[in-house]
Amino acid sequence: MDTVCTDPFFQAMPAHFGMSFKELLAAKHPTAWVDFECNRISEEHLCQIFFKDGRPVDRGALRAMMHSTYQYLDGMEPLLARLAGSGYEMHALSNYPCWFEIIEEKLQLSRYLSWTFMSCTGPMEGFRKPDPQAFSRVLDHLGVPPDQVIFVDDRQPNVDAAAALGMPSLLFKDANNMQAQLQERGLEF
Repeated sequence: MDTVCTDPFFQAMPAHFGMSFKELLAAKHPTAWVDFECNRISEEHLCQIFFKDGRPVDRGALRAMMHSTYQYLDGMEPLLARLAGSGYEMHALSNYPCWFEIIEEKLQLSRYLSWTFMSCTGPMEGFRKPDPQAFSRVLDHLGVPPDQVIFVDDRQPNVDAAAALGMPSLLFKDANNMQAQLQERGLEF
């Protein structure tokens, strides 16, 4: 997330728990989030171990907060619509848990892209960017050479890892910048 829609983890989630992001990072269980993203633990289990000190997490309230905060980043829905309308095949490639289903329910991203490559399910299950195996699973599943895929991400280490495998890779800053970068690559939409 944070390329198409907001990721509540950085601002809304700390606020939900009444703490800063730095405090949240210090208080959360060291592996629970990654384990949840990779489908090694359930949402229920996450809520039981989310904090190192064992304080309870209200699962319903957490889900409601997540749902309420997901929104398209400025300009991204029209950009996705133009790309999809021009026939470009797009896939999500995300380190994200089963909560992508909440995003789908609220924003209906599947109108524009497929939720094909999630760290919690499908061909990428159990793997996270920037692990080269995550990208290899994408290429194997799509059956295309790396130079036929344009990878977009908001994190430089992920962009660098994809580029190292031969994928043209773009660092996301905002919708206008992304449109310009895609058009520089020759996409017409």
